[in-house]
Amino acid sequence: MVDDFSKLSGLQLDALREIGNIGAGNAATALAQMINAKIDMSVPQARIMLFSEVPDLVGGADKHVVGIYLRVEGSAPASILFIIPVEKACLLVDMLMFKPLGTTNMDNFGDMEMSAMMELGNIISATYLNALAAFTGLKLLPSVPALGIDMAGAVMDAILAQFGEVADHVLVLETDFRKEAVDLVGHFILLPEPGALDTILKALGVSM
Repeated sequence: MVDDFSKLSGLQLDALREIGNIGAGNAATALAQMINAKIDMSVPQARIMLFSEVPDLVGGADKHVVGIYLRVEGSAPASILFIIPVEKACLLVDMLMFKPLGTTNMDNFGDMEMSAMMELGNIISATYLNALAAFTGLKLLPSVPALGIDMAGAVMDAILAQFGEVADHVLVLETDFRKEAVDLVGHFILLPEPGALDTILKALGVSM
């Protein structure tokens, strides 16, 4: 049984990354329909890292980020976190809302901007989970996402406080958004509950 991501083989990681790529392609299509403009998305890399190291992805525990978090119930219970530095989230909101780049900042990041980020989180999570469900046949049911703006360390502490112990290792899918000359990177993080990873790998046909 695979208890954590640190034991994954290259083949298993490639399989999970490919699902991420398919999910990213579907998310790009959904976003394009939402804003009537083309946004390309890809997953340039998938990696395994310690939960405690996640803040390093965005510049450290003191870096202010937008975090979108949701639970996944069903055959393979897990949690999902999409995290992106605040300044990049502001540019992403401008892209989604047809604003000149640089319009949105922390001072005017209001309800409409938060709604746009929530919708983005909904789309990314749903398309990634749908891709995983299509490949595995597993039933995966996402909760309504929660959004927070805080320092990266505080976001991770809040996840631990709300949901208790999580896996030591997590799967990180780097998510690259491109619209014309603008290129932004966020991180989609899967935090499986005990046994969930083994269920997913068995369903993919790449279990150990």
